[in-house]
Amino acid sequence: SGPSGMRQECSRNRAAQISATNARNEPVAEAAIAELLAADPLDALPAKLPVLPEWADVAVLTPIHLRGDAGALPAEAARHVMTMLAISRPGDPYAGLALVKEACDSRSLADFGWALFQRWQAAGYPSKESWMMDALALLGDDETVRRLTPLIRTWPGEGGHARAVAGLDLLAGIGSEVALMHLHGIAEKVKFSGLKNRARQKMDEVAAGLGLTSQELADRLVPTFGLSADGSLTLDYGRRQFVVGFDEQLKPYVTDAAGKRLKNLPKPGANDDPELAPAAHQRFAGLKKDVRAVAADNIRRLEQAMVNRRRWSGAEFKRLLVGHPLLWHIVRRLVWGLYDPSGLLTGALRVAEDRSFADVEDDTLTLPDEAVVGVAHPLELGEQLAAWAEMFADYEILQPFPQLGRETCQPDETLLSEISAAKIPTGKVIGLERRGWRRGAPQDAGIQCWIERDVPGGRTITIGLLPGIAIGYHEFADEQTLEGVGLDGLDGLDPITVSEILRDLREITR
Repeated sequence: SGPSGMRQECSRNRAAQISATNARNEPVAEAAIAELLAADPLDALPAKLPVLPEWADVAVLTPIHLRGDAGALPAEAARHVMTMLAISRPGDPYAGLALVKEACDSRSLADFGWALFQRWQAAGYPSKESWMMDALALLGDDETVRRLTPLIRTWPGEGGHARAVAGLDLLAGIGSEVALMHLHGIAEKVKFSGLKNRARQKMDEVAAGLGLTSQELADRLVPTFGLSADGSLTLDYGRRQFVVGFDEQLKPYVTDAAGKRLKNLPKPGANDDPELAPAAHQRFAGLKKDVRAVAADNIRRLEQAMVNRRRWSGAEFKRLLVGHPLLWHIVRRLVWGLYDPSGLLTGALRVAEDRSFADVEDDTLTLPDEAVVGVAHPLELGEQLAAWAEMFADYEILQPFPQLGRETCQPDETLLSEISAAKIPTGKVIGLERRGWRRGAPQDAGIQCWIERDVPGGRTITIGLLPGIAIGYHEFADEQTLEGVGLDGLDGLDPITVSEILRDLREITR
């Protein structure tokens, strides 16, 4: 069947659509189909149309529903939609798909695309039909993202690295906040370094397209999870209500109407509303799962912001951090510094329960939009460190990561000798990647012989590994020895950078 055959098939399909619509007396859907007819976007066809695989039988796929409850497309029409997907290319979809998406329910199109993908998955991902991955990007939504991301994370371990990389392109192509949130999650934490690096590249590309850095984009991608402005969530059981709060690790907890903290959210009972209570209980279960997916990444991100001395304007700080209903639970448990243009600390503040700002004397502060704000490092706080620690202890404020009580290190020969002499489990060395370190490029036999970390001034600190880490075979060596840890390598670095490098190395030697 050539282009003329395609047109004939589409004409028959359109007639069937209109007939089915007329039978249901749905003039709105009929108008949509009529527009599809009139537009005739079928001129750009390949010389030979692809043959759809037998396993992609539309009879087993989720029906595609027309908008406005006008019924479902006939099976032949659904098959034509598959042909449109098969002749589309990334960034260059077949023109008729835009009209299909206009006439059909978006959720049912996403479900159809996912059902099609599952058939491809069950068939063993045949490369001839790899267009089905592109189909997910063309028809997918946030639910598609939630279903696909766990597969992307595991595919490299099953010999599917190229397919996982295509999945990253798909997430970036869908481009919603949820899709980019999951892309950022892969960039921050996945056990396959190749996939992690590609995800970081995609995040950089997306951010650059928006005129942002990847970290600035990440600030804007933290979901609110439907929390109220004060960062809480009320669960309505009908006769009973419960309030969800969050601790310093962003773990949700529940209090009753009187404010008493409960061990667990009670299960719906006979006296509760039969619809509200089960829905509220299910929502809390989903909230715990969703928040757990972003909590550790965002706590680690703020800790790295302290270490790397990232700054926000006062306006960004108030809007993106203090004003965020989830993040503010961590923000109010930290001491924030105010900085002059040269980067020197000029003052410090905390965020109070009512989102106002207070200094170490607990006096209210006004934060100008043009102020420069960052997570204060204990070495910057100097003589004020003890006073801030006392205040946080008085208010019983627990911190999400060590800040006021953070161990600081100065270089001396004894400490450097201890680090150099230690036999360190390979897993602990790999764990440094969560703190901004990278493993070096593979050398002979795929051995990574060093770890490295960027430092201010465009420099990179490199620490040798003996015997090194074998890619994909961590059992190659159970332990590593660090080489090149000396005063010369730390010369010229500022005290905070030196302290953080030595703190990292000291922790993995214990």
